[in-house]
Amino acid sequence: MAGRPNIVFIVADDLGFADLGCYGGREPVSPVLDGLAANGLRLTNGYSNSPVCSPTRFALMTARYQYRLRGAAEEPINSRSRSSTTLGLPPQHPTLPSLLRGAGYRTALMGKWHLGYPPAFGPLRSGYEEFFGPMSGGVDYFTHCGTNGAHDLYFGEEEKREDGYLTDLISRRAVDWVERMAHGAQEGQPFFLSLHYTAPHWPWETRDDAALAQEIKDNLFHLHGGNIHTYRRMIQHMDEGIGWVMDALRRHGLERDTLVVFTSDNGGERFSDNWPLVGGKMDLTEGGIRVPWIAHWPAAIAAGGTSAQLCMTMDWSATMLDAAGVDPDPAYPLDGVSLMPVLRDAAHRFARPLHWRMNHRGQRALRDGDWKYLRVDGHDYLFNIPADERERANMAAQEPQRLAAMRADWEAWHATMPPIPEDATVSVGYSAKDMPQR
Repeated sequence: MAGRPNIVFIVADDLGFADLGCYGGREPVSPVLDGLAANGLRLTNGYSNSPVCSPTRFALMTARYQYRLRGAAEEPINSRSRSSTTLGLPPQHPTLPSLLRGAGYRTALMGKWHLGYPPAFGPLRSGYEEFFGPMSGGVDYFTHCGTNGAHDLYFGEEEKREDGYLTDLISRRAVDWVERMAHGAQEGQPFFLSLHYTAPHWPWETRDDAALAQEIKDNLFHLHGGNIHTYRRMIQHMDEGIGWVMDALRRHGLERDTLVVFTSDNGGERFSDNWPLVGGKMDLTEGGIRVPWIAHWPAAIAAGGTSAQLCMTMDWSATMLDAAGVDPDPAYPLDGVSLMPVLRDAAHRFARPLHWRMNHRGQRALRDGDWKYLRVDGHDYLFNIPADERERANMAAQEPQRLAAMRADWEAWHATMPPIPEDATVSVGYSAKDMPQR
């Protein structure tokens, strides 16, 4: 078994379940990620903590249900919260990077933060030594301006203007950081790199679409543009950048002892491929929360494994702490569960009930074993997911006792969480007037 690994935690933004080749993608856009899956472990029942970005990131950072923190009640945090002192990740809360840093890891975030704005919040206040990227949820790939038109690219807590396509800038910064950390890692000081892309989140721009930046500067949702071809190219650019990072690890002899994890913050959006799932971002149907999960660590993970273990984003964070031999803060017990037994043996399975709630449309869900309890717009549903991944055959009438038991389970869990604040906001960028519903 390997010692303390270096860790690279890669998070895509709004990536669909079947967008990658290794998850059934229809066009080859992800050879690097497909290779990591082939030479590592691919999980088929991995979920995000939320179907929208910033709530998942609270869970990712804390290894706890996001509902415990006020900022995560926003669906998602929007640019209007820039001056807020409550809507963000509290600096005093232990985080994955702060716990690893306290145990001797070097730490950096290259990419999206989306957990509140300085001076009240920020990556450097929550355990990262270095940060390069946007503070908000979505920015133009060329001007690096957010939905409110303000420039949003930072190095540390200082605005940094830098020409280039954002996906590539993030990738190159990650490579540079690995290069600078390599000697220390070779000498026994491991590193933790969060590589959190904005790709393939809107606006729909490839490396060749700089001219679009002025056209869409007043509406980054880019409702009149985009297509599946542009979208796939955006994924391909991200995949290439991940390849640059993997090349850097190999150059310095670090690949074997580095745990590389890849996932998405939530399910796909307009142009994503979620087959065979239905729904997408903002939905607690499978398409909104089931996401690609890949783990690659040659020293500890056998190549070619596939696991159907149920798990969610915060479990990755708990796993990374476990792999590093770092204990959580006893004042903030983890909700995430370590997946180390699964990494060691892809056939290993354990019971793992997963709970969700959303202010948007009053949604709730519980996945427990093969079954899923779901509520949307006041309607309760019951699905056997292995038999019906598209959630089309509602078994509520056929299995009333199971439905009642799962509903009671969800209610009992819900009672342990703070209530949704009355002033919590839901920000939906488009509606049925912009495009037909799914």
